[in-house]
Amino acid sequence: MAEQRRINGRLIALLCLGIVVFNYPLLELFSKKRLFLGVPLLYLYIFSLWFLFIVVLALVIRKRLPPMSTPGKKNPGPNNPV
Repeated sequence: MAEQRRINGRLIALLCLGIVVFNYPLLELFSKKRLFLGVPLLYLYIFSLWFLFIVVLALVIRKRLPPMSTPGKKNPGPNNPV
């Protein structure tokens, strides 16, 4: 149960961080007419952070999900007691 609370806390922290980094004040910092390798700085900021959030979210969720069962073994559950 403590593990579940820790993971839920991480998901909430990730949500709060996402709200902050995709909000107006930080977006305004990157809303300049500068290019990095031909890509506007704002687009680079948004898409790189979006990618990082997806990766971090996948890592957090991966710890949350139970391991996959192997073929031939039954998963314990209400219909399949061990």
